[in-house]
Amino acid sequence: MSSAPIMTSPSRASRPIRTLVVDDSVVVRTVIERILNGNDRYVVVNKSSSAEQALAFLSENSVDLILLDIELPGQSGLAALPAIMQAGAGVKVAILSGKCEEGSAAAVEALALGASDILSKPGSGSFGEQFPQALVERLNRLFDTDAQPVSPPVAQPPARPVRHEAKKPLACLGIGASTGGIHALGQLLDGLDAPLGVPILLTQHLPLSFTVYFAQQLARMTSLRVQVAETGDLLAPDMIYVAPGDANLQVRKGLHGRVTIQLNPERTPAGNLPGVDPMFASMAEAFGAGAAGIVLTGMGRDGTVGARDIVAAGGWIVAQDEASSVVWGMPGSVAGEGLSCAVMAPREMMAFVARRGKGVA
Repeated sequence: MSSAPIMTSPSRASRPIRTLVVDDSVVVRTVIERILNGNDRYVVVNKSSSAEQALAFLSENSVDLILLDIELPGQSGLAALPAIMQAGAGVKVAILSGKCEEGSAAAVEALALGASDILSKPGSGSFGEQFPQALVERLNRLFDTDAQPVSPPVAQPPARPVRHEAKKPLACLGIGASTGGIHALGQLLDGLDAPLGVPILLTQHLPLSFTVYFAQQLARMTSLRVQVAETGDLLAPDMIYVAPGDANLQVRKGLHGRVTIQLNPERTPAGNLPGVDPMFASMAEAFGAGAAGIVLTGMGRDGTVGARDIVAAGGWIVAQDEASSVVWGMPGSVAGEGLSCAVMAPREMMAFVARRGKGVA
């Protein structure tokens, strides 16, 4: 395996995008290297044939972009993705695979684990004339459409749970998640022994094209009804409303106390769309002390500002613990600010929410 020194140039705009190609096919690695090195914007600094080789390289070198195959000898690309994301410290990962079609369970899982895009890889020997241009254009969009620079995860202060009593029965539950969220959601819903009797709002950071597939996958995890949220939907108990990938899921109380969904296409100040902060803030306004939120694994701080609104309105927040999180950014931020009444693993959360929602916990 070849190596390259760590580069510390000031910005991507002033240097080529350092790229790591991870694929078990020497033909694919060679073709991708030729395509990217033929473009002034990219430079392939390493080619690895396994996840283990890639992780070894990342332990001593930095890159901006990783092209990762799913099917690898030893540990699969999907299984290795959380460790690769952590080792890459803010790196963009594009899945390049012939076995991870858009909308597949593997594709949705890869995006939820932090992959930036899913690219279809032609079969060996069938790289046509259109593939090089399509590949570069798709990768360019990952860097041209950044809402803000991607920062490495930062250490969070220790959790400071606030054990105040619930002031009202639970009226609405909001869940926010990002990197690693689908796995955490599966554990969370598995811990739901009985319906809560309230609407559940869910914001998972995913592109729009995967929203429907994600909702379908979520419906297989639970007996609750699941639907992609639409403006004007009247909130119903024991229904999970999923934020679409191109809008914030927000709620508004109208005449006779009826609460409906309002979709907002504006990015949050931090660049998230959909964002957990707007969802939590609207819940605080519509439900007051009857609002509660869960913040699951994810990079960044999305959910912290909205959690402040819920707590200020008399509601409460539960955060995922560090040990069970793929990235303890979002829940760590909430817990570190003392906004959570409990910090725990996802599989324990629904039992806790059910008890606390009735004023028991």
